[in-house]
Amino acid sequence: MKLNVSRRAIMLAGAVALSVGSLQIGAANAQDNPVLRFSAVFSDQDIRARMMERFTESVADLVTMEMHYGGTLFSQGTELVALQRGNLEMGNIAPQDIANQVPAWSILTSAYLFRDPAHLQTFFDSEAGTEMKAMAENQLGIKILGPTYFGSRHLGLRPDQRIETPADLAGIRLRMPPGESWQFLGESIGANPTSMAYAEVYTGLQTGAIDGQDNPLPNVQNMKFYEVMSQIALTSHLVAFDLLTISSSAWEAMSEEEQSAFQAAADEAMVWSAEQHVQSEAELAAYFEEQGLEVYTPDVDAFREFAQEKYLNSPLSDSWPEGMVERINAL
Repeated sequence: MKLNVSRRAIMLAGAVALSVGSLQIGAANAQDNPVLRFSAVFSDQDIRARMMERFTESVADLVTMEMHYGGTLFSQGTELVALQRGNLEMGNIAPQDIANQVPAWSILTSAYLFRDPAHLQTFFDSEAGTEMKAMAENQLGIKILGPTYFGSRHLGLRPDQRIETPADLAGIRLRMPPGESWQFLGESIGANPTSMAYAEVYTGLQTGAIDGQDNPLPNVQNMKFYEVMSQIALTSHLVAFDLLTISSSAWEAMSEEEQSAFQAAADEAMVWSAEQHVQSEAELAAYFEEQGLEVYTPDVDAFREFAQEKYLNSPLSDSWPEGMVERINAL
């Protein structure tokens, strides 16, 4: 029996074979890429999760990212140790966790240090910022890709009592993450800090185990804390940021060309995320008022003066690099 195969059919078959071959090669290359596990406490609904999606797409030719959100792989505060032990390749690390091991870094966790996200970025791009990054990298065995801004921290409270000055927070059980730097931040604005995991805050507010929490407005919306709060005092006591971080071993496994591409992808994603957070913050105060919350600005100068005095008179400031506060203020 003769088979009548047209020239068009032969060409089509060849194209299909070429396409399948390309897919197989692409899949093989993807399988050959190193796998980087990323852990963060924020949820998959967070703006920073979308930031990591952009980043993942940008570095797809270099690495395969394995994403873990909501503290499901490592709980809040344990990511840095996991990086150091080789149990994790990438994480969104709080500067407070770095300060637990490098006390000089507590300066970057202090209240009212940075004015806004632009000031924060200017610092990390500066000579002073480079010095602080190198200090952490050399002592901890990590590579800091940059700061991930996620909003200014404000007070969100369950009781109806209006807060105008730090004195009004006396006795208020304010949830703070675990760790000395976090706990002192709560003290520095006049509250009674209570250690609690991020994932437990909603229930803690709902049951009255805590009286309040401090988070940027996008986090309050994302985690629905506003459902169990009565008010938000816009204290702006901390320009909140974490650090997009990779272990030294994973970083050093890349060529210089790969490192440059990896850093560029991180820079683009972090800038995008910061812009999204700024836009979200501008819209959310009105949204929370629509939800029935009282939203107001207390005496911020009183909070700033109280906090700065607390820090300067505490043992924490003993470890701060000499002149660093002045260098940051001058930026």
